[in-house]
Amino acid sequence: MKKLEDIGFLVARILMPVLFIVAGWGKITGYAGTQQYMEAMGVPGFLLPLTILLEFGGGLAILFGFLTRFTAISTAIFTLITAFVFHSNFSVDGNSINFMKNMSISGGYLLLFITGPGAYSLDRLIKRKK
Repeated sequence: MKKLEDIGFLVARILMPVLFIVAGWGKITGYAGTQQYMEAMGVPGFLLPLTILLEFGGGLAILFGFLTRFTAISTAIFTLITAFVFHSNFSVDGNSINFMKNMSISGGYLLLFITGPGAYSLDRLIKRKK
């Protein structure tokens, strides 16, 4: 049963960050447009590099199981904030489903924060070497 749990954690860590890696890459390649959109929503454009770091860099960190707990709680909080800032106007098409999607994602990352990365992760590899 432990082996199945370890594989389950690995599969979850592969699936969870896909959205963030893709979104972060989109922000890198569409930097100016993303910055304008953020500013139009009342979010200072200077926060875009931090957003990219969390989405793209944090997504890769979760994928490889590196700094997993810190990245997971940071992502959970970030995703809750973005739900309220960008998706709380339910009169706009798609916002209610995106709001609920963000709630679900936050729950998953909160669970990852609590449980840790599992056996197949850089965090575990580094811990073993100490």
